Amino acid sequence: MKLFVGNFSFSTTEADLRTLFEPYGAVESASVVTDRDTGRSRGFGFVEMADRGQAEKAIEALNGKELGGRTLNINEARPKTDGGPRRSQGGRGGSRDDYRGHARQPREPRW
Repeated sequence: MKLFVGNFSFSTTEADLRTLFEPYGAVESASVVTDRDTGRSRGFGFVEMADRGQAEKAIEALNGKELGGRTLNINEARPKTDGGPRRSQGGRGGSRDDYRGHARQPREPRW
């Protein structure tokens, strides 16, 4: 079962996550999500545990607990959705000439 672990300190490492969850069962993997440009932690990550029952016990025990001065947010990870703007589109969500949903239509060229 894959768990989302959010709101932890930026100094938290994958080893710290593994150590935090191991008392509740076997940890298959632990990962800290980092910023693509700076390599700095984004303050959340994922932990995979082999047994669903152990993972649920870990959620019950650790959700809302404090780690590194911050309150953890732990729940079952949901699949990534394809939403929001992409960097390559400049945050617009489409091209400048896209008038979908608007009454205004593109003008004719002035020549």
